[in-house]
Amino acid sequence: MAGYRELLRTPGVARMIAAQLTARFPNGMSSLAILLHVEQQTGSYGAAGLVLAATSVGQAVAGPITSRWMGAWGMRRVVTLTLTVCVIAVLALALLPLSLPGYMALGMLAGLSTPPIQAAVRTIYPKLVNSSQLTPLFSLDASLQEIIWILAPVVITLVSTQIGTVQGLLLVAVILVGGGSWFVLSPEVGRVRIPRSRHALGKVVLKPPVLLATVLGFLLIGACAAVEVGVVATFEHGSLAAGLVLAVFAVGSLAGGLGMGHIPIGRWAMARRLTIVTVGLALTMVSLNVFWLGGTLILAGIGIAPALAALFAITTASVKFSETAEAFGWAGTGQLIGAAAGSAIAGFLVDATDGPQGAYLAATLFALVGVVVAVVFVRALPDLRHRDPSPYPDTEPVAVTPS
Repeated sequence: MAGYRELLRTPGVARMIAAQLTARFPNGMSSLAILLHVEQQTGSYGAAGLVLAATSVGQAVAGPITSRWMGAWGMRRVVTLTLTVCVIAVLALALLPLSLPGYMALGMLAGLSTPPIQAAVRTIYPKLVNSSQLTPLFSLDASLQEIIWILAPVVITLVSTQIGTVQGLLLVAVILVGGGSWFVLSPEVGRVRIPRSRHALGKVVLKPPVLLATVLGFLLIGACAAVEVGVVATFEHGSLAAGLVLAVFAVGSLAGGLGMGHIPIGRWAMARRLTIVTVGLALTMVSLNVFWLGGTLILAGIGIAPALAALFAITTASVKFSETAEAFGWAGTGQLIGAAAGSAIAGFLVDATDGPQGAYLAATLFALVGVVVAVVFVRALPDLRHRDPSPYPDTEPVAVTPS
């Protein structure tokens, strides 16, 4: 912890972490808020699912594009523009009487305009700390983001069920404005300039380490999404036990990230960390007892944040600075698609097996495939134990005038 205290004393680091966590807090609230609101307004979970699907599609499409825009227009302009549109879309969802197509259109607009905070802050981090502090910073970031997934669903569920779904969406809009403004007005956001990328959109994701990080993120988040389906199916929708077990899963991730934050990332780091996740998830299928599930998910969670931190470091160390934001945009898109695929496959298996074990099987298989990919393509992953994990500097030809 002494290392983390020193890290947080580095100028700008604590402010950036706090601002981006606040700005991203609505990410853990919006899906549930939209689900509860649309279901209440239409009386159909199917309709609510379609609206959520439209929102997710918007987020997946926008991620690489808005992230790349930051190199052309600047972070503040892009985040401010997307934030403004997103807030308007959320307010419209809350206040306007709409049909299903209207809800879907506004859901997609909210997804398309989701501010690229994650890509922005992970582009800023290498400019705040020295190279030896970057890996611990990514670990701290990956660990602390679990706070979002522990607290946000609880907060929005309480507000939406005890006060009203309109008020739930209004709360999302308020935190978007407050957190987004704090982030945008932070001095670090104004100081960091992303050079305009000279490559075509999408070329960065074809770099083997970036492609691998995107695929592994897809599989890891797919496993986590399948776990969520399994836990809800095990304890039913309204059960306090479901929320507690998922919170324990996140606490395991928080502990793992903080505990492994200073371990150097070699080529085999991803395989080892995903193996922890896989073993924990495989053990969930032994028993559906709440204490057994809690214990096994703590074990699985211990590998989650360290695996995410490794993915962030691999991505950063494999691209030029001008490409980092777009690379993280693609990584975010992969994770969104993974969440959708994990939820869908787990839900299908729950129905097919008439029990939650199918969801835990899906989660285990997602994680196991991740281990296999990390092992088979280990040579394509960078060894960061003895090198600077910062992005490559952008260079360009310098005009020389003959003397």
